[in-house]
Amino acid sequence: MKYRKLGNTDLELSVITHGAFAIGGNMWGGNEKQDSINSIHASLDNGVTSIDTAPFYGFGLSEKMIGEAIKGKDRSKIQLLTKFGLVWDGSNNSNGEFFFDAEDSGTKFPVYKLASKQNIIKEIEESLKRLGTDYIDLLQLHWPDSTTPISETMEALELLIQQGKIRTAGVSNYSVEQMKEADKTLKLASNQVSYSMLNRAIENDLVPYSLDNNSGIIVYSPMERGLLTGKYFKEIQLKENDHRNGYFSQFDLHKVKNFLEKIVPIAREKEVSLSQLVLRWTTLQPAITVVLAGARNAQQAIENAQAISFDLSQEELNFINSALKEM
Repeated sequence: MKYRKLGNTDLELSVITHGAFAIGGNMWGGNEKQDSINSIHASLDNGVTSIDTAPFYGFGLSEKMIGEAIKGKDRSKIQLLTKFGLVWDGSNNSNGEFFFDAEDSGTKFPVYKLASKQNIIKEIEESLKRLGTDYIDLLQLHWPDSTTPISETMEALELLIQQGKIRTAGVSNYSVEQMKEADKTLKLASNQVSYSMLNRAIENDLVPYSLDNNSGIIVYSPMERGLLTGKYFKEIQLKENDHRNGYFSQFDLHKVKNFLEKIVPIAREKEVSLSQLVLRWTTLQPAITVVLAGARNAQQAIENAQAISFDLSQEELNFINSALKEM
C-alpha cells in the first residue's frame, strides 16, 4: 500500500481507502453483516488503514459495523473518516434544506441537509458512540446546506478540533466558491467529490484550486458504483431495491462497454482485473489524494487493496486517456 498526507495536514491516509457506503445496505439491496465486517478486516490486513463512512449509510448501520470490526485493534493505526449534515430522524430538520425522500424497510421519509452548529455537535457524539472511539480523524460535511452560513459550520468544526474530538475537518461535494468561502474561517483538509473515468468535471476547477492551495481531494464512485468493473455487461441482475438500476441509465452503456473492451488488454498484460486497472488510473490523476473503493466482502477488499501493487507507464496512461476522449 502507498500512503499520502491529506492536504496541509499531518493526517496520512492509505491511497486506497475503504468506502463503507455499500455495507450500510440501504440503497444497495441489503447487506450481509459478517461479510461486511470481514471486508473491513481484509482491508486492514492488506494495508488499507483508512475507512470512510457516514451516519446516512444504512442510517447508522455502517458506522456501527465499523465500530464492531475495529474493536480491540490499535486505533492509532486506523484512520476513521465520517460525515455529518444529513438528518432523517426528524430532529431539527425543519431548519434544514430538503434533499430527497429515502426509504428503509418499506417506509419512506424525508432527508434534510443540515449543517448548523447545534446539529454538528449532536451528530459527532452519535458517530463517536457508534464507532466506539473518542475521536474522528477526518470529519466531513456530507452535502452543502444552503440554510446554514458556511462560517457557522466551519466555526463548529474548529471547536471540535480544539476539543480533540476530531483531528481535522473537510467537506464533500463543495464547489470551488464554497471552498474559498469556508477557508476564510477554517483551512479545510479536503473536499470529497465524485470522480471517475466517466465523470471528470472537477479537472476544470477543483483540481487546479486544490493544487494551488495544498488541499486534498478524496474521490468517491471511481468505478461508478460497479459499472466500470464490466461485470454488469454480463447479464448480472440487480435487486429491485438497488439504486443502481436507475443510476446506470445516465450513461451511454454501449460506449462504456466499447471503452472497457479497448482497455481490457492492458489489464490482462498486467495480470490484474479491470476494476484494479480503473482504480490505479484514478490514483495517478493530478491532485487526487486518496480513492474510495467499496467492498462488501473480503475478496473485494483484497482486490481493491492490490490495485496499488502495479504501475502504469506514460504510454499506457496516454492510451487510456485517448480511448476516453474517443468515448
